Amino acid sequence: MSDLSSNGQLKHLGVTPPIALNYPTPREIEVTDLLVQELTAQGTFESEEESRRREVVLGKLDKLVKEFVYRTSKKRQLPEADAREAGGKIFTFGSYRLGVHNAGADIDTLCVVPRHVTREDFFIDMHDSLFSLKNEVTELTSVTDAYVPVIKMKFQDIPIDLVFAKLNVTKVPDDIELRENSLLKNLDETCIRSLNGSRVTDEILRLVPSIPAFRTSLRCIKLWAKRRAIYSNVMGFFGGVAWAMLVARICQLYPNAIAGAIVSRFFRIMYQWNWPQPVLLKPIEDGPLQVRVWNPKIYHGDRYHLMPIITPAYPSMCATHNVTQSTKKIIEEEFKRAAEIADKVMIGTGKWSDLFAKHEFFCRYRYYLQIIASSDSAERQLKWSGMVESRIRHLISKLEGVDNLCLAHPFVNGFDKVHRCATEQDANDVSHGIYNLKSTSEGNGTGSSKNGNGNENENGSDTSAGRVVYTTTFYVGLDVEPRAAGSTSAPRQLNISWPTSEFTKLVKSWDKYDDRYMGIVVKYVKSAQLPPEVIEEGGQRPTKLKRKLDEEGGQRSTKIKRKAEAIEEGGQRHPKRKTKTVTKTKSIVPTRRSSNGSSESVKSTIDNKMMTKSDIAGNVEVNGSNLESIENVKSTRSSSPPDLASSSLIQE
Repeated sequence: MSDLSSNGQLKHLGVTPPIALNYPTPREIEVTDLLVQELTAQGTFESEEESRRREVVLGKLDKLVKEFVYRTSKKRQLPEADAREAGGKIFTFGSYRLGVHNAGADIDTLCVVPRHVTREDFFIDMHDSLFSLKNEVTELTSVTDAYVPVIKMKFQDIPIDLVFAKLNVTKVPDDIELRENSLLKNLDETCIRSLNGSRVTDEILRLVPSIPAFRTSLRCIKLWAKRRAIYSNVMGFFGGVAWAMLVARICQLYPNAIAGAIVSRFFRIMYQWNWPQPVLLKPIEDGPLQVRVWNPKIYHGDRYHLMPIITPAYPSMCATHNVTQSTKKIIEEEFKRAAEIADKVMIGTGKWSDLFAKHEFFCRYRYYLQIIASSDSAERQLKWSGMVESRIRHLISKLEGVDNLCLAHPFVNGFDKVHRCATEQDANDVSHGIYNLKSTSEGNGTGSSKNGNGNENENGSDTSAGRVVYTTTFYVGLDVEPRAAGSTSAPRQLNISWPTSEFTKLVKSWDKYDDRYMGIVVKYVKSAQLPPEVIEEGGQRPTKLKRKLDEEGGQRSTKIKRKAEAIEEGGQRHPKRKTKTVTKTKSIVPTRRSSNGSSESVKSTIDNKMMTKSDIAGNVEVNGSNLESIENVKSTRSSSPPDLASSSLIQE
């Protein structure tokens, strides 16, 4: 709430005064109650039992940290009293610290230690301590080469990410806080990055006028963003911290409002926001370090941030620097859709469940790019696919410069599979997205391999016979500019060979890339060729007639509209496409995310006709990596599978 300052002026949180100080109306109270009911029905709240279990686990982890610091202090020859007082503390950040985590969500934790404890101590001694708790700690993994090094684990089945930071102090007592900027002095950049998550989260909570209203509103926005497939920092959308800061800013503008009103105003204000005007929770502050702070007046690169949302803790950074022109357009479209639904909810003609309707990504476009990363082991695939995923935004930026392409829309998740291949050709086919779509061992993406060598899947079946190939497939929807009505011009060509070839060069320049074990393939497919798994993820497969109507911009005659409705209600549909099946390749358990299948690449044109190699001779490729730039899982494999080399032209 706002109060009077000592000079009689109204105090407020944020960089501007509030828009309104109105208290909730009866309708807003009713709408908020309905929102909480809907969020409960959607399963966004965890049980009290799980909440208590998280607290117990965090208590045990804090005790382990203190024991780890004590042992390390003794190694450094500290006196017994000083070793006991050296302390050590666990901090939480992210969704758990904000109080908006879902059931089963991971806990982001930070291990803070005094200056005589090193990062090497942490990844050896602390890791060993956790490893010894085999009855409680599972899936223990150290990722030392990440941007923020982390230990990942499940502690009593609760997923935990544990990062490390040491302060330039002799002891870390239980009452220490990380708010003071002076604590950052003499720390390396890795420690500053590790501390940043906790400092930003705590600062957000300090800058909102009503934490209960903020938490309920943020739960709503997070659920909406995930359902609409725009929750992903790495893919160029907004991540969890960015969404939290946006909600916090609306709370500042309406300090006395409750969740229902905040959510409604959130969508309306964000849809009308004058980007690239930055979203700030407080003025950007200077600090004691010689580090870069976001400032477009000084730093040329900061001027190109399309939707800047600036973190409130020093050193301030842009949390949304990955946003591209395409993802900006998609986010704005979703803001508009949500604003219209929220307005209807407020006047009583709509319901909150409409807001959380699932995305229609795999029904939205006629053409898609498939980016298939492959390797020979679960551990290698985890790192390789993660690296490929982190570079897809660069592909999107390059695609945005292609003539006749309005938008390149990345999907936020990849689809992982594990395949047992009898021959090298089978492995080659799998790495190009050609495998049995009717495998009986498809999963929903929640499973994971039991070990790094692929010898046993989660059902316990032996996969040691034959060759195991791991694939992760990412998708990009291609929105091709429609031809003007009545146009009789020559067919247009969509040339995406340069963006895709540059992308493959970029990912293969990774210092850990090894063409003996890793592969990268980029190719396009029609919507009719999408595998069943992605259709289940993103809605029903569109009919040919419905796609035609969509391309015509909704200008339907009554007769055509009735025919379309009859088909959508279960009438006769166009014949299903034929799909090539690789009978010697068996798909087994998916690893991360969701299960993926894929069809063979087919030579095609916009009007659905087949092309021969002579038809495309001399024409521009649609995908250079469909030719010789394709890397197989092993560089010594045979030539590309049939049809791949010629599926290189989108023409309209």
